[in-house]
Amino acid sequence: MDLEVYQKSETLSLRQKLIAPFCRLFFPDDPIKIVRAQGQYLFDEMERRYLDCITNVAHVGHCHPDVVKAGSLQMATLNINSRFLHDHIVQYAKKLSETLPEKLSNFYFVNSGSEANDLALQLAQRYTQHEDIVVLESAYHGHLNSLIDISPYKFKKLRPQKDWVHVVPIPDTYRGIYREDHPDPSSAYASEVKTVIDEIEKKNRKVAAFFAESLPSVAGQIIPPAGYFQKVAEHIRNAGGLFVADEIQVGFGRVGKHFWAFQLQGEDFVPDIVTMGKPIGNGHPLACVATTKEIAGAFAATGVEYFNTFGGSPVSCAIGLAVLEVIEKEDLRGNATRVGTYMMNLFNEQKSKHPIIGDVRGVGLFIGVELVKDRQQRTPATEEAEYVVARLKKEFIVISSDGPDGNVLKIKPPMCFNMEDAQFIVEKVDSVLTEMEMNKTCTT
Repeated sequence: MDLEVYQKSETLSLRQKLIAPFCRLFFPDDPIKIVRAQGQYLFDEMERRYLDCITNVAHVGHCHPDVVKAGSLQMATLNINSRFLHDHIVQYAKKLSETLPEKLSNFYFVNSGSEANDLALQLAQRYTQHEDIVVLESAYHGHLNSLIDISPYKFKKLRPQKDWVHVVPIPDTYRGIYREDHPDPSSAYASEVKTVIDEIEKKNRKVAAFFAESLPSVAGQIIPPAGYFQKVAEHIRNAGGLFVADEIQVGFGRVGKHFWAFQLQGEDFVPDIVTMGKPIGNGHPLACVATTKEIAGAFAATGVEYFNTFGGSPVSCAIGLAVLEVIEKEDLRGNATRVGTYMMNLFNEQKSKHPIIGDVRGVGLFIGVELVKDRQQRTPATEEAEYVVARLKKEFIVISSDGPDGNVLKIKPPMCFNMEDAQFIVEKVDSVLTEMEMNKTCTT
């Protein structure tokens, strides 16, 4: 099918006319028109190459030939509702199960992370027969109405907090209420959850689940202290609730040393439900919920059938299998560890040079660089972060900032990111910060 190719200005004009106004573009004042991509690189209509530090969805690299081949071959053979018997869905479930703790042996395949988290919410409330949900401050779990309710990142801008939703402090040891100098931050943050549970029970309510991103991303690339999840899970389970680990941003080996980010907490921690999305299909709409037989059984006991027209289709599962194979074949977990460690070391060297860099944190290819106006008060440098993002675009690097104050540079690139890419971005950040310090301005 041959389609007319528009000039960038015409594409932008048509988008402004036809696409709903709050479907925002990256760099809205001067958007980049991307026409193709390969690996960790994006190319605009003038064939200029940009280093992609944003797209964790293209997990094994944009347009990976193995993934493209698997999808196109299966699409040319069969794509049908998953209520017909087909090998791919069980092959894929079997392969996924090998990456997870043994008890997480029942799978639901859906189309998006939001669908996965909505289903996890239903599972938890059905199994426990409770309603209340405990979530982290600044959490984001999706854009469905049910998920906006449990996403402070969203609902605080839209509507009052529901009485069945309870927010606890984010376990941030840099700017949170318990910091790196606290003798036991994991226990201290977990005790905040226990306090909330006690308050819930005083109102004659019951907890259904604690929802948490295994590594909170929109909250500013947060790395929870070791042992936090175990302590929270103990409090939640003692109250009759479940622990839901949202791996939608950070699963599938991004942390390098483990396949799942929740495993950073230790082998003794196993969630009751795990949700997956974004990287699972390398850009193809695929997501998943993994849980125990007991929880899945309680959902089935309602007598109401669960089906998903496209979730778990032969094409989706062929693509999912290809992604898993590429992760293993190309040692992308090992690459995440090597390149991520190298990049963290380079950024820490810059920290000693630039006072604006308050904290460098991360694991594998999940990295945050927090900018502050002064290290003593840790005042967020929001405008400066915005400036750095805009200036890096001019250096052909696409990156974003996030966190409650928008002062954390987020680095979550495709997993094929290499040493040269890491060195390139750090060198460019260095030059931009040096420029800012010389000019004492962050005006673009």
